[in-house]
Amino acid sequence: MQRATYLKPIGLFPAPADPIEEGFAGLPLAGQALSFTTVELAERDGTHITRRIVTLGDAIERDWGRATLLAAQDLEAITAPRPRIAGLALDRPRIMGIVNVTPDSFSDGGLHDQAEAAINHALQLAEEGADILDIGGESTRPGAAYVPAEDELARVIPVIEGLRKRTDKLISIDTRKAEVMRQAAAAGADILNDVSALSHDPDAMRIAAATGLPVILMHAQGDPRTMNDNPQYDDVVLDVFDYLEGRIAACEEVGIPRARLIVDPGIGFGKHLHHNVAVMASLSLYHALGVPILLGASRKKLIDHICDVPNPRDRVPGSIAAALAGSAQGVQIVRVHDVAATYQALNVWRASIAGTAEALR
Repeated sequence: MQRATYLKPIGLFPAPADPIEEGFAGLPLAGQALSFTTVELAERDGTHITRRIVTLGDAIERDWGRATLLAAQDLEAITAPRPRIAGLALDRPRIMGIVNVTPDSFSDGGLHDQAEAAINHALQLAEEGADILDIGGESTRPGAAYVPAEDELARVIPVIEGLRKRTDKLISIDTRKAEVMRQAAAAGADILNDVSALSHDPDAMRIAAATGLPVILMHAQGDPRTMNDNPQYDDVVLDVFDYLEGRIAACEEVGIPRARLIVDPGIGFGKHLHHNVAVMASLSLYHALGVPILLGASRKKLIDHICDVPNPRDRVPGSIAAALAGSAQGVQIVRVHDVAATYQALNVWRASIAGTAEALR
């Protein structure tokens, strides 16, 4: 369903340690150490879209007509602290480390496609600072072939079982298939991560609800085999918002509460460069959905398009830049290949905006 109005917090800055004492007039951003005093208002009537800057005072006091309730709900959603996900607090950027148990993933396919190698790699990522270990047995890169469920299960279940015995870090299963979700949950997975937002497998919504686990809903336009052939949007930023809002509503209808949901705008999934950078520039808009945001831009093609870096393993600097850009807009989780580098960069960034290393404790 298409909205008429959208609010995006902009001009984000570090929240003061004592807002009352310092005479602070802004609002907090989703429980993060960031605040805002200004929003961008987008108004949409079919394909006609206007955007303008509105001060926080005007946003609160303005008579929005029929959209008054929606605007008030958006502000409440933007400012409310996010609940813990599987016990993990989201008051600072968290790192999800990528563990591809596949022969054909775009960046590291074949490096960890045996169970013990994947387990060892995941444990290394945990040591480097990963809060979540994301285990995937099917590549969803552009042009990737479909992997049968039995093959995917043979790849990921031994890894999840092995990790569950050796680490207390959160484990997520990156899959589109209901049976993989069910067996992964039974093996000890803590989070379901579905690039199709529970739309690929007709049983996925029911199984996800039955597991009781948090779910990451990602936006993608089309199937991995063809998604980047000719993606079309009226306005990619707003279209992604509408899609994710619809998937959240669908989850709530089957008993998956909003407190167990995370959204991912899907960088690189059915999006060309101009789509990807537009979404990156507007990540803070998605706080109005009232759930945590995950950003997955690590080593992706947009870095090559911007910087001419054809080898994915050479895209670490661009990946760190994307992670910092997302964190500066309040993204709660960054999904990355290079955990140690990202952990170091995020800690320096957090200390720099806070003005004290005490912020890291």
